[in-house]
Formats: sequence, structure tokens, C-alpha cells
Amino acid sequence: MSRAGEWFLRSGIQQSNGGVARYYRTDLERNHAVSTEITGYAASAFVYLHTATKDARYLDRAVSAARFLTRTAWDAASATMPFELDPPGFAYFFDCGIVVRGLVSVWRVTADAEYLDAAAALGKAMVRDFAAADGSFHSVLSLPEKRPLEPDAGRWSRSSGCYQLKAAMAWWDLLEATADSQFRAPYERALEYALGACSGFLPGHPERPKVMDRLHAFLYFLEGLLPRAQEPPCAAAIRDGIPRAAHYLREIAPEFERSDVYAQLLRMRLYADRAGALPLDNAAAQFEAEKLAEFQVAGSGQPTGGGFYFGRTAEGWLPYVNPVSSAFALQALGLWDECRTGKARIFRHLLI
Repeated sequence: MSRAGEWFLRSGIQQSNGGVARYYRTDLERNHAVSTEITGYAASAFVYLHTATKDARYLDRAVSAARFLTRTAWDAASATMPFELDPPGFAYFFDCGIVVRGLVSVWRVTADAEYLDAAAALGKAMVRDFAAADGSFHSVLSLPEKRPLEPDAGRWSRSSGCYQLKAAMAWWDLLEATADSQFRAPYERALEYALGACSGFLPGHPERPKVMDRLHAFLYFLEGLLPRAQEPPCAAAIRDGIPRAAHYLREIAPEFERSDVYAQLLRMRLYADRAGALPLDNAAAQFEAEKLAEFQVAGSGQPTGGGFYFGRTAEGWLPYVNPVSSAFALQALGLWDECRTGKARIFRHLLI
């Protein structure tokens, strides 16, 4: 966790304006463009690192990320959060939810109303702009007209689905933070839709590497159940979903494996155990932790050292050191280490 945290601080993945790049390309030796979603994830990651270490540098970086989102990225004219800024051509439902959760995370530790006010405004815009007639939520809007794009059945991120519940959890965060009851109904609508849509999500594609990608999204669905994890329908979905995800992960891993899938699965085991939904399988968790640790780049002196590779195939590592993979991994491994000492901080509001 310490080495991954240092990578976030010194690698340049977070720019001087606070925005965070989608990934670092090891073959091209450069960062990809800044993404608002990734900046939202980074804000949550910095808050978690600050909570775990009390290192003030992480809080400074969390504030920098939040200010980028509120003062640079927020599109006041269209009242939404664009996917990327150059140009601001699209807004994603999922990305908006991750940004809300990042802003609320920073508000919790700073009590600065700027971040909660922006999060609430974006949360309301999500309800207003993305709701579809069938109870689902559109995945992508074109900007500035906010016209829904046609779903792409071959790309889960371009279609409505159960995975959107992770982003909808932003409404529950806002409900808790503001006590504004208007945020309850959208989360419950998303929950009802997700529980109805989850059964056919896996495997969902004839190509095994694509199934690995869908595992990442399916685990988002499981994470999104956590606000109601003790209720029978949600607990049942968690009990069914964790072993299903583990089965597909182990089956496909010799061909293609993703670090974020290992990290998400390990975190879900720990959170499900804490919620009483599914007792922890220690052997499986240990296996996933050991596999996940293999993805961390050795050393600390180069731009990638301490970060986590996105994925690998039978031929070797894919050329992406990814801030989301790194954030999920450092949290999963940190929680697993704490779990073994009986001191795990398994709090839903800290979930990156």
C-alpha cells in the first residue's frame, strides 16, 4: 500500500491542476488524457490513504483532485460532468456517479461545503438527465444537447446494466451526507433494475477475454449492493455472485487476467463477511491476494514503480499502469493485511 501510495504522489499520473490521467503507457512512456471518472476514483483513493496512514500529503492531493472536478471539469452551462475535457463531447452515467462519490469522500474529511454542494448538484443532474422510461438509466449522453446514445450490445460500458449500481451508490452517499430524502428513490430504482438484470450478465459474451472484462463490471454490481447488503435479496445476490465471479476468474486467468478483478473480488469477500452476507473463504482470499500482489511493478525509482499493471495475457504484461487498478489493489491488499490482524477498517463509505 505504501509503495502504491508513493506512486500516486510522484509518478505524474496526477497533473499539477489536480486532474488524473486514465493510465500510463509503458510502451509509449507517457500518460493518457485526464479523465473526470479517474480523478473521482483518485480523490477517493487519496482519502482512503490519508485515513489509513494519516499522511497529510494524501489529503492535499485529495483536495487538489476535488478542486479540479469542481472548478475546472464541471460544465456549468450544461450542468453535468463530461467524460473528458478536450473536447467535452460525452457524459457517462457511471463516471458521474464515481465523481459524486469522490467529492463526498473529500467532503467527509474536510467539511468543505464546496465539494458536497457540487456532488449534490451532479447527483440531481444524474436523476434528471439519465433516467430512461423502462426504469434503467442511459449509459452515455452526447454533449451539449444531452441526447442518449444508442446502446452498443458489444460494449457493456455503452449499455445500461446491473453494473451501474456502483455509480447509483452515489445517491445513497448523498442521502447519508445531506439527509435529503430525494436521493433515496433513485438508488432504490437502480437497485430494483439491477437485481432484475443481473442474472444474464455473466458470461454475457462468447469471447473469454471479454468475459473477464464483464467480471470487472459484474463486481461493480456486487459493490453497489453494499448499502442494502443485509437485506435478503441483496445478500442472496452477493452469496451467488462472489463464487460465480471467482469461478470465471480462475477459468479465464491463464489466457487473460485483470488486477482490478482480483482486487474487487477480494474486497467483496471482506465486505460481504463484515455485512454477514457470506462468511469469508480465507483460502480463496489468500489466493486472490497473492495473485494480485504479482501485478505491482517492482521498485520505486521509475515512473511506474509501485503502481499496478492493468492486466496480463499468456504473452506477458499489457502496457498500462492504471490508477484505478492501483487504487483498488492497494485498498484490497491493505484491508486483507488488516483483516489478518483483526483491525480492518471495512467501512462502506471508504470503498474506492
